[in-house]
Amino acid sequence: MSDVLSFSGIGVTRGAQKLLDDVSWEVEEGERWVVVGPNGAGKSTLLNVAAGRMHPSTGVAGILGEVLGAVDVFELRPRIGLATAALAERIPSGEKVSDVVVTASYGMVGRWREKYDSFDHERARELLDELGAAHLAERRFGTLSEGERKRVLIARALMTDPELMLLDEPAAGLDLGAREDLVQRLTALAEDVDAPALVLVTHHVEEIPPGFTDILMLREGRVVAAGPIESTLTAENLSETFGLALELDRHGERWSARAAQA
Repeated sequence: MSDVLSFSGIGVTRGAQKLLDDVSWEVEEGERWVVVGPNGAGKSTLLNVAAGRMHPSTGVAGILGEVLGAVDVFELRPRIGLATAALAERIPSGEKVSDVVVTASYGMVGRWREKYDSFDHERARELLDELGAAHLAERRFGTLSEGERKRVLIARALMTDPELMLLDEPAAGLDLGAREDLVQRLTALAEDVDAPALVLVTHHVEEIPPGFTDILMLREGRVVAAGPIESTLTAENLSETFGLALELDRHGERWSARAAQA
């Protein structure tokens, strides 16, 4: 397998603050990674580097066989599927859902004068259907619920057949039913052998879909632990990550955590 991501000692500094500090991490083809940590741990910063939208201040960031700083990021970014709240904020509220998805073909936000062929429109419809959102195709993006928006953004992220897919807190803001529906759909994606390498950022172990293989745990910009979920996701590592004594329970292929009882 070849490296999809190969970070060697990367750091990101803004002013006097270190957002990431000496992070080394590798993601290979076929792997499904979860990145877990508290607010301010550096998760979104790490994802922005992985998406080619932020350069590290130190270290070397390899992405899909290229090195940031030595590659045209505008050629690299179409190879990466990205679903974030920041992207959702850039989409015009009046944009039709089918256009939200299809415009990913040109890396655009908002339909303009570009033309798409029938294959593009058919693929957009298929992706929406796979995410349980086909019935939303003619709706306006601004009328969607939070859960509906998340599904549409994931369909958009898959539109270009990316080699790497990055999901930044896809379950944030969802109610219980919407969260569980999304977890089931992400499980199906994780189990699809033709799906790209996946990286999912979350605060909560309850949101880790079955089928994800590895976990990276961050605190204050540094790696606490990284490796296979089966051996790395432990109460000890989770407690160190969140700075609080935690109990970790497993329920089949799902996890839950709570403060340790005194």
